[in-house]
Amino acid sequence: MLDSNYFHYTGTDLSCDDVRLEELAGIYGTPLFVTSARSLIESYQTFEDAFKALSHFTCYSVKANYNLSVIRTLAELGCGCDVNSGGELYRALQAGVSPEKIIFAGVGKNAEEISYALESGVLMLKAESLSELRAIDRIAGELGKTASVAIRINPNVTAETHPYITTGDSKEKFGIDEAELPVVFSLLSRLPNIRLVGLDMHIGSQIFDPEYFVAATVKLLALFEASKELGFSIEFLDIGGGFPVTYDPLKPATPIEHFAEKLIPMLQPFGVKVIFEPGRYLVANASILLTRILYKKSNHTGKQFFVVDAGMTELIRPALYQSHHEIQAVTFHDETVMADVVGPVCESSDFFARQREISAAEEGELLAVMSAGAYAAVMGSNYNGRLRPAEVLVNGSQVKLVRKRETLEQLIQNELSC
Repeated sequence: MLDSNYFHYTGTDLSCDDVRLEELAGIYGTPLFVTSARSLIESYQTFEDAFKALSHFTCYSVKANYNLSVIRTLAELGCGCDVNSGGELYRALQAGVSPEKIIFAGVGKNAEEISYALESGVLMLKAESLSELRAIDRIAGELGKTASVAIRINPNVTAETHPYITTGDSKEKFGIDEAELPVVFSLLSRLPNIRLVGLDMHIGSQIFDPEYFVAATVKLLALFEASKELGFSIEFLDIGGGFPVTYDPLKPATPIEHFAEKLIPMLQPFGVKVIFEPGRYLVANASILLTRILYKKSNHTGKQFFVVDAGMTELIRPALYQSHHEIQAVTFHDETVMADVVGPVCESSDFFARQREISAAEEGELLAVMSAGAYAAVMGSNYNGRLRPAEVLVNGSQVKLVRKRETLEQLIQNELSC
């Protein structure tokens, strides 16, 4: 999505805020991730304004984009963090997030990660199985601590989204099945080193219809009432994330206000603090992936290809999910062509667009792959021995290098000689 506020044409030149992308490519090279700090800030403020009538706490889902400067920008606004591994916890702490503003999720936490979270003093761990509850209790006891825990339920609500990003269906690995909850509550009453403080759900990502949230929240609230009857004092209801963003202008996202209109009246009467975990919503449209056209070619059928210097090693979403990303020429052209935009990686799935009408840019010119702020750099790889790209953060006319380009030496720095 071409964000008219933060990625826009000044004459024929595409800019981020007040900085021409051509200038950034000249300084930092390509491929290059470019992020607008102002876009991050506006997305967070829009989310907070939508839910301001509700007692809530917003935790940015770090898995979407864990660059330290991205985390720090949101944390300075008061945002907490939702982390899913020891590495993400380390990043959040290094970015200056207070541990009491961090919640630790994940279906497969190991003992070292559980210990790290408890010793760091995170707000809570979210447990997703009976075995994990027992492990947390044992480790907390060994450390002489009481673990604050939320249980993540699987409400068996199947949202209409890509099957790889639905997480609230009983067929998926996430959460504790709602049918197991009586056993869970019985177990919790016998675990001396755990304090149940929250109930949690997360039903998927890119959920356009608020009614899926409504259906899952009904189940979560019923569980809240049942837990009170059993004597548990619940402080937090965690609704999760999954709020949509626009990737394709022909499929605009449902405004966040529509979700707020449905959820606030449901949750407000219960007088408990609500946790939200937006990730993609805050960062997806704050970044672009800048790439240079290496070659243009066509085959005997006339099909055209733009071969660019970025690929699935930088942005795997089109290959993995068949996701749509808008592609803009950094120098505007009136004419367009039908072409595939493909990368240099040795895989047929290495593409950003197939049979897309795009600007008739020439070899050596730059393209901007839009909406590259979520699940792009974090899912990158060194496949084909490729180097991870640099990342810059733009704020008005100020530019900050927030990740250096990887070097050849770094590719092998952890390997040992035979």
